[in-house]
Amino acid sequence: MSPSSETAHGMRLVIVESPAKAKTIKGYLGPGYIVEASVGHIRDLPGTAAEVPDEYTGEVRRLGVDVDHDFAPIYVVNADKKSQVTKLKSLLKESDELFLATDEDREGEAIAWHLQQVLKPKVPVHRMVFHEITKDAIQEAVRNPRDLNQRLVDAQETRRILDRLYGYEVSPVLWKKVMPKLSAGRVQSVATRLVVERERERIAFRSASYWDLIGTFSTGRAAADAANPESFGARLSAVDGRRIATGRDFGADGQLKTANTLHLDEQAARALAAGLAQTSFAVRSVESKPYRRSPYAPFRTTTLQQEASRKLGFGAKRTMQVAQKLYENGFITYMRTDSTTLSETAVTAARTQVTQLYGADYLPDAPRVYASKVKNAQEAHEAIRPSGDRFRTPAETGLAGDDFRLYELIWMRTVASQMKDAVGQSVTVKVGGRSADGRDAEFSASGKIITFHGFLKAYVEGADDPNAELDDRERRLPQVSQGDPLAAERLNPEGHATKPPARYTEASLVKELEEREIGRPSTYASIIDTIIARKYVFKKGTALVPSFLSFAVVNLLEKHFGRLVDYDFTAKMEDDLDRIAAGQAESVPWLKRFYFGAGEGAAVAGSAAEAGNGDGDHLGGLKELVTDLGAIDAREISSFPLSEDITLRVGRYGPYVEKASVAEGEPGRRADVPDDLPPDELTVELAEELLAKPSGEIALGTDPESGNPLIAKDGRYGPYVTEVLPEGTPKTGKNAVKPRTASLFKTMTIDTVTLEDALRLLSLPRVVGNDAEGAEITAQNGRYGPYLKRGTDSRSLTSEDQLLTITLDEALAIYAQPKQRGRAAAAAPLKELGNDPVSERPVVVKDGRFGPYVTDGETNATLRKDDEVETITPERGYELLAEKRARGPVKKTAKKAPAKKAPAKTAAAKKTVAKKTVAKKTATAKTATTATAAKKTTARKTTAGRTAASSPEEG
Repeated sequence: MSPSSETAHGMRLVIVESPAKAKTIKGYLGPGYIVEASVGHIRDLPGTAAEVPDEYTGEVRRLGVDVDHDFAPIYVVNADKKSQVTKLKSLLKESDELFLATDEDREGEAIAWHLQQVLKPKVPVHRMVFHEITKDAIQEAVRNPRDLNQRLVDAQETRRILDRLYGYEVSPVLWKKVMPKLSAGRVQSVATRLVVERERERIAFRSASYWDLIGTFSTGRAAADAANPESFGARLSAVDGRRIATGRDFGADGQLKTANTLHLDEQAARALAAGLAQTSFAVRSVESKPYRRSPYAPFRTTTLQQEASRKLGFGAKRTMQVAQKLYENGFITYMRTDSTTLSETAVTAARTQVTQLYGADYLPDAPRVYASKVKNAQEAHEAIRPSGDRFRTPAETGLAGDDFRLYELIWMRTVASQMKDAVGQSVTVKVGGRSADGRDAEFSASGKIITFHGFLKAYVEGADDPNAELDDRERRLPQVSQGDPLAAERLNPEGHATKPPARYTEASLVKELEEREIGRPSTYASIIDTIIARKYVFKKGTALVPSFLSFAVVNLLEKHFGRLVDYDFTAKMEDDLDRIAAGQAESVPWLKRFYFGAGEGAAVAGSAAEAGNGDGDHLGGLKELVTDLGAIDAREISSFPLSEDITLRVGRYGPYVEKASVAEGEPGRRADVPDDLPPDELTVELAEELLAKPSGEIALGTDPESGNPLIAKDGRYGPYVTEVLPEGTPKTGKNAVKPRTASLFKTMTIDTVTLEDALRLLSLPRVVGNDAEGAEITAQNGRYGPYLKRGTDSRSLTSEDQLLTITLDEALAIYAQPKQRGRAAAAAPLKELGNDPVSERPVVVKDGRFGPYVTDGETNATLRKDDEVETITPERGYELLAEKRARGPVKKTAKKAPAKKAPAKTAAAKKTVAKKTVAKKTATAKTATTATAAKKTTARKTTAGRTAASSPEEG
């Protein structure tokens, strides 16, 4: 079959996920083809009970899955996709063939199956797959379609049902025992636990101090050239044969791990330096070894996310958004892949460019082949690379901004993967001498010389550790031989302190999840986005910091659902799901054992073995776990002792510290803890400071007019004063009375505010007087600061104090001045960050009406709550601007005249239910009782990629 005209084959309807993809493919197919987008998923499990058809009740209505009838899912067409489904059905009526051209992974296969089930085509249906959007690839896909892969559909459905059961059963436990509107997920909860455990390690960490010496040694010869320097630096490595302790020799408790090392303190280090001041040193040994570094494998999804984070400052979500755009516009191959394999066409294209750009000397004799290191790699068939049989250089693409930068990264990595090794020499020089008191001191220096850069000419991989040395870094030492005399130019004692383990960044968390084989790499970006959106984690710079809320959630899950957040258990579940995809296990028996436990699963003949669950010990009993919640003490799981009498608690309105009362029976003192305080910074000393601040209600006196007591309080949005209404005053209903409240001025503090201050604050807005025409002028405090108001004419004041002090004459003088139009003179920037890599314009931090923001003169981005002017880095500033550009300009809606209220619609469209016919599993010679298709969580696909929805079962 080949692409041909409408006359020969009639009209063909090709359905893809996104409009951008449809536009690109349409240009390659020409007349005779209609290319339309489904705009992501068109059907899913119901999001709410209201979406479930009326014939379903009880647990089926709550879960959207009939657990008592082989876990049959209830599918409904998404409300926002009904019009698109109608359009697709209309186009299908005019077509003679249907091509389902969704992505080639499990999710894409499931989308294709749902389209077939909903559209019910009466014409031939073909599954069209490709991993790059080029003319040749698209036309080849049309010529060689295949059937739907039912095993991929079944595997994706099992994942979807599993995630629904996990989320809809465990999330309500969090609502009851921790806080409303929380969520749990098969992968998101484990990812959150990883971040929390790292913070626990930081909290338990005890720093150790240690010292050593840094020596600068001279050969006494004039430097011949840069390759043969005259002097070099070396670090003290041993004294009297005992190795000097370094950071790796100390445990997390700050103690030495072994007694074989020598721990120098400051006094000992300075004494040794003084004793070596007149020492004659000599070269004791020179050891040279060949150095060789092979190229890095081409990108797969996770390595692209990690490297884009290190080199471009992109978050995982941003990386996937840009990559999706590049793929849909035909610049790169499919970006959700576990594979590092390159096709023969790609290898040829890369090798050709190596010769053209770097010369034949950089081309290895045979093509390099990279075996995937990812278990069950299967999401796509090739690594992420430039598309086509000839790679466009970045300059030839016409791309700009983030699109250009990410394409360039992918292009460089792909070309470098087919280049020769970098080779050179690594050298270690030992220098020794004896101190005045007879101790033998030995220093060590290491060097590296690259004699042939090979692939390093094209690409050098970044590192998560900012102090790590990159592969192309050379360290040259002078050419010396054993026995050569050396003079010590300087011997400097140097102090060090061990550091707690670094918090995860998005890149390092992705790496950790992949190494533990938790979840699918293609979902990591959405998982990280989810735990940030759920406020389990917040970002401080690039670091992922767990909130106190996440400590409570993880504490509950570990103590009462330990298996569900166990790393090995989660990885084994992933293995089982892969076995189902491979046809080596059946989904229904597996789901029965996971949900009902071994007892229920045993009801199915030989289910444990036949479900392919290996040892069969890691599944069983979710329903029972969530049924009996009596053993869960909500207060206990949300309490974390800081000392004998101070406890951190996570309440329904946020975290706070509580100090037990000395007197029995009296309530303890409490103080709110800032939501954005990193948990490892909450020390006993800081808790005491928070508790020492005035909190609760501070009586200021009585309002002489109303007779009501006035108090000062410290609320979550800052300190304020308010009145206490008499007992019995209605607080709700149409007769409700609200107490007068006013925030303190910035110049006031809760411990110094007086009754007089409170009375003046509560007097606002204040009538200043009337102008000559009788118009009233008032002084008010508003969203953008203090101001005067006369009718509709407002004028800004320079300080809050003026609200209480400005006179009528002063107000009239302000109104006598022409009203300023436009912006006032620009204030000086708060900080300069350098030139933005996209716009190449200088980036500065400024203070605006909504707080500090970064700008390059074209794009503005407000600083987030965890960003501070003093500590924000240039990379973070560029990241904020990149995110703002990605969102695009804010669309302003036109103002419309008030319209008459239309009568409400009472009839709701009835949801449809689809069930899949029984499918035979030829690989296992068994018949599944039911099998239905699935979708990947509740994600919706846009032109920029799949975005996470906000249902409680997200993985």
